Amino acid sequence: MSIDENKELVRRFIEEVFVRGDVAAVDELVAHDFVPHTYPGTTDREGLKVAMERVSKGIADARFTIDDVIAEGDRVAVRLTSGATQVGEFMGMPPTGKRYEIEEIHVFRVRDGRIAEHWHQFDQLGMMRQLGLMPGRQ
Repeated sequence: MSIDENKELVRRFIEEVFVRGDVAAVDELVAHDFVPHTYPGTTDREGLKVAMERVSKGIADARFTIDDVIAEGDRVAVRLTSGATQVGEFMGMPPTGKRYEIEEIHVFRVRDGRIAEHWHQFDQLGMMRQLGLMPGRQ
């Protein structure tokens, strides 16, 4: 696949998996031997589906705005802004009913037209402050 095709695959993944929570899209977009490097307790593609369902119970009205997409070879890096309203338990935190908006960085490895690996860094401290779960500026 070309670099532009890899970037488009990642954009689709973000829209269909992260935004829409379409579990069926995982089978189309993610390799059978997918390795998620940053989801606690998740080791493969099926684990990603379980994590998606768990997250969908904790947050609503998720929005992702892609700020940058940078690609080279089989890697695609995305800097984005995400936001959601916490409506249930989320990452072990009790529901707050509050909305957060944070910056995230994702790195994907693409192989044969599918997402093969994923790394993720996000402003967890900022999210927790906005949800009122930590002291500090909200």
